[in-house]
Amino acid sequence: MIKADLVNIVSRELNISKQEAELGVNLFFEAIKEAILKGEEIEFRGFGSFRFRQRAPRSGRNPRTGELVKVPPKKVLYFKPSKLLKEMLNQNK
Repeated sequence: MIKADLVNIVSRELNISKQEAELGVNLFFEAIKEAILKGEEIEFRGFGSFRFRQRAPRSGRNPRTGELVKVPPKKVLYFKPSKLLKEMLNQNK
């Protein structure tokens, strides 16, 4: 699914124009993006949550030269599905 598919579904289900649906979808994603940039975790009950993990610094290799490089610590965003979503996914097997 792409954003255009989501806009079409919102437009059809709410019986609104595609322009209004796109405005709503854009606003939704913008609010999520702003919260993530502020460092806030996001939770959608029954769906899942977006959380942060801190990756420790490590040594790596430059694939071109084989030279050792230091990879700095960084914050990584990940999605954790809810228990309900996991159960729904496993029922379809």
